[in-house]
Amino acid sequence: MNPKLISLVFLLSLTAACEEAKKPPPPSPPTVYVAPVVRRDVPLYIEAVATLDGYDNADIRARVRGFLRTQGYKDGSSVKAGQALFTIEATEYVAAQSSARAALTRARVVQAHNRVQLEREQGLLKSGMVSQQDVDNASANFADADGQVQAAEAQVQQADLNLSYTQLHSPIDGVAGLALVRIGNLVGQDGPTLLTTVSQIDPIRVNFPMSEVDFVKFPERFKRLDARDLAWAKKQFALLDAGKTTETGDPGLEILLTDGSTYPHRAVIVTTNRQIDPSTGTIQVQALVPNPDGNVRPGQYGRVRITRPEAGHAVLVVPEKALVSVQGTYSVGVVGADDKVQLRRVEVGPSAQGLRVIDKGITEGERIVVEGVQKISDGAQVVPKPVPDASSSSGASPPAPVTAAKN
Repeated sequence: MNPKLISLVFLLSLTAACEEAKKPPPPSPPTVYVAPVVRRDVPLYIEAVATLDGYDNADIRARVRGFLRTQGYKDGSSVKAGQALFTIEATEYVAAQSSARAALTRARVVQAHNRVQLEREQGLLKSGMVSQQDVDNASANFADADGQVQAAEAQVQQADLNLSYTQLHSPIDGVAGLALVRIGNLVGQDGPTLLTTVSQIDPIRVNFPMSEVDFVKFPERFKRLDARDLAWAKKQFALLDAGKTTETGDPGLEILLTDGSTYPHRAVIVTTNRQIDPSTGTIQVQALVPNPDGNVRPGQYGRVRITRPEAGHAVLVVPEKALVSVQGTYSVGVVGADDKVQLRRVEVGPSAQGLRVIDKGITEGERIVVEGVQKISDGAQVVPKPVPDASSSSGASPPAPVTAAKN
């Protein structure tokens, strides 16, 4: 064989061997943390955004024109029914009342005179000394005087009413808001001027929407609403505060405040709106909740949670971070006995704080990737390790409440 050819072949083989040696070794399988899928009971709720409002809200308005003279309460303080809140300069209305009473006195004098005149004319008619026309004129004069008395009485009533409007009292027990007009300002010039609002805040109203599906699904929550008045609600408050259910077996509604804390008292549903809102598919529901310390006020927002006792029994729950979301679909990484990943599509149910109920797609006992989801792909080899605290990820400990629906 040609020595040059042999040298060339040897050189090419040596070069190929060097190139092969330079190639990096194949990457080792990624390490992921896995947890078994378990089945357990979880509390499920209907959840909705709620607004709080006073049980009664009374707008205090100046119904007559005048200068605001006094304010009889401290801004934002509690007031009693009948307590004087404001006074308006009353001099003008006292004078008008006196004038109206004087006009009534004059009208009554004329009425009495015309009555006597009519009786005289009627007596003279029998003797033929006056004509029937004279009697008719006297009768008309008396009727006119009687009408003048009625008009004068109405003027007195109006004057008395206007004078009473200069004293503004609270119609209810509650908390009076900040005064919107200060002493010395002219009020009632262009219509009734809003001075403040008094709200009864114990109990306080809770307004929230409920989906049509949930409204139809739980008809027992809305039975005999006509009988659910304030007295009924107070009886239920006592039962709920004692850790019991209502007379109808309802555990009540939980109220979550904006800071995430749970309000210490439970609410009861007292009424619903007359119709489903076709634009949202929801019905407005109103509940009452005790507020003895005045810790919540009208205008606050919160969330209402209603227990769904028929759901959440022996369901599969996985951590939210185990889900792979792609265009509205969800998958989880199932690790088989050969430590290979299978991305399996699942149907998800209600969510919780860090947890999600799985309706279909996985079975109890299968290992799923909980941490390191970004490292996996379908069919990839992995090095599975149990999560450091498997109970917190697999769901062995009691979970946070699961939200079944949000309105």
